[in-house]
Amino acid sequence: MRILGIDYGDSRIGVAISDPMGWTAQGLEMIKIKDSLKKAVFRLSEIIKEYDVTDIVIGYPINMNGTKGPRTERTEEFIKKISDLGQFNIIKWDERLTTVSAHRTMNELGIKASKKKGIVDTMSAVLILQGYLDRMAGNKKS
Repeated sequence: MRILGIDYGDSRIGVAISDPMGWTAQGLEMIKIKDSLKKAVFRLSEIIKEYDVTDIVIGYPINMNGTKGPRTERTEEFIKKISDLGQFNIIKWDERLTTVSAHRTMNELGIKASKKKGIVDTMSAVLILQGYLDRMAGNKKS
């Protein structure tokens, strides 16, 4: 049983998966959605089945001042679409500054700008999922 991390964007979905123990997040893939959101949702359903996903942590776009905007509404619509894919919990995770952190990490790793576009969404999904896993591990220690 694993936990799936999702960074939902306008043209791409970054996907990460936890290890079987739920300790670490690994980047899985980036799904392009410009062509068809329906195909992207179908691909997510395949991943959910393949990895026996029990929980989905999705980046939830809240403005820096704590308000919700158009991006939040689009994410809510996406959550409705994936909630029909199976029996799992969907956790909304505050994703403020996740993309900034992903770019910073890639800069520190020396990843060239030309390659960043292809992996920034997956890296963001990893950061979203790892943040959730770290929080859950901290709660178990208390």
